[in-house]
Amino acid sequence: MSGQPTPAYRAGYRIEDLAHLSGATVRTIRAYQDRGLLPKPERRGRSNVYGDAHLARLRQIAELLDRGYTLASIKELLEAWDTGRGLGGILGLVAEVQGPWSDEVPDRISRAQLAARFPESPGEAAIAEALELGVLERIPGMDDEFLVPSPQELSVAFELYEAGVPLAAIGLHLRELRVHMEHIASRFLEFTTEHVFARYLGHHSPTDADAAEAAVMVRRLRPLARQAVVAELARAMRLFATRELDHHLRTQSPPIRDEETRSVILPLTTIHAVERLVGAAQARTFITSAVERELHARTLDSMAPIQSKSG
Repeated sequence: MSGQPTPAYRAGYRIEDLAHLSGATVRTIRAYQDRGLLPKPERRGRSNVYGDAHLARLRQIAELLDRGYTLASIKELLEAWDTGRGLGGILGLVAEVQGPWSDEVPDRISRAQLAARFPESPGEAAIAEALELGVLERIPGMDDEFLVPSPQELSVAFELYEAGVPLAAIGLHLRELRVHMEHIASRFLEFTTEHVFARYLGHHSPTDADAAEAAVMVRRLRPLARQAVVAELARAMRLFATRELDHHLRTQSPPIRDEETRSVILPLTTIHAVERLVGAAQARTFITSAVERELHARTLDSMAPIQSKSG
């Protein structure tokens, strides 16, 4: 073989040596090659030979994994590095997207504290469900204490349970709520990607400057999703709570009766028209007054012929 070996292969590691130096297993190294994360080795006779570039790449992958990146995102980052686009802006963008999306600070809670707050809960079954839902997370080496990623979410569960909601129903409701919230998040991301981020991450490979600008935009837009959801949830809760209360009062209240104790039947369209006119809260009072006025008028009308005859 003529010429000097390239710097990538000068060291001449076997795969077992590369695994020992990098801390990765032989199986992991081969998996990285299959996924395109690691360049193929140089073929020397019947042997595959790895170099310092492979060792450096494995250490890069391990560092990014420790920082929380997925293998798919690591591949994109390494491809950006290989094409000379730099990693600064892209790393900043990924860190901004993968960072916390709320101001909550995780807390810890013990089994004894959980038992005190949920005294009638089924113990291990409830904890297992909470772990599955991510409401609790295990702490390595600790069996009697858990991490609480969202103390607010756990506090909601406490309050609902104390109000009489069964723990199983709370878990079921959380699963249903997450389906709807994930749909809302997906639609918000589609919306912002189409109208905002396409200019940075559209049909071309983002430059370092593009990625840095997109990271700033993520930071600006991040609280907007939460603000919009909170505002719309408050509006919807007021709307449906008012409807529910009105429906309950309407079905539970005794019917409006005239002086002969006969029920006064009103069409639903009439009731809705009155509600639009005076508001749902005042509709019953308005209708009662209208009926009383009508009865009074009819009584006077019936008395008129008598008065005329006597006159």
